[in-house]
Amino acid sequence: MTGYLTTHVLDTARGCPAQGLKIALYRVSGNSHQKLVEMQTNVDGRTDSPILPQDKFQTGTYELIFFAGDYLRATGQAGADPLFLDQVPIRFGMSDPQAHYHVPLLLSPYGYSTYRGS
Repeated sequence: MTGYLTTHVLDTARGCPAQGLKIALYRVSGNSHQKLVEMQTNVDGRTDSPILPQDKFQTGTYELIFFAGDYLRATGQAGADPLFLDQVPIRFGMSDPQAHYHVPLLLSPYGYSTYRGS
C-alpha cells in the first residue's frame, strides 16, 4: 500500500463539521509552490476523496491552504475586515511512502489547531 493524504475540518465555535470550506494543496520545494489540487469539504467536514490519493502520492514538503475567511463569511462568523484569520496555511512534511497522513484543522474565528491525525 502506498501513502495518501486526508483532512477533516471541524468548526469548534459552532460545534460541527465545517462544510463548504475550500482547501488547496501545494507541493513545496524551496520558495517554489506547485498547486496540485483544490477541493471543498463535504457535510462531514472531509473531502469526498483523499486530497493526495495513493496513485499521486510522493514524499516531500507540502502546504495545505484552508480558506477560512470565505467559510467564516459564509457562516456569519466573520468580524470586521481585515479578518483575524483568512487563509490558514499548514506546511508539513511526509517522509514515509507507505503512511496515511491525516492533517485535521480545528477552526474558530480567532484560532485554530492542527496535529497529525490517524
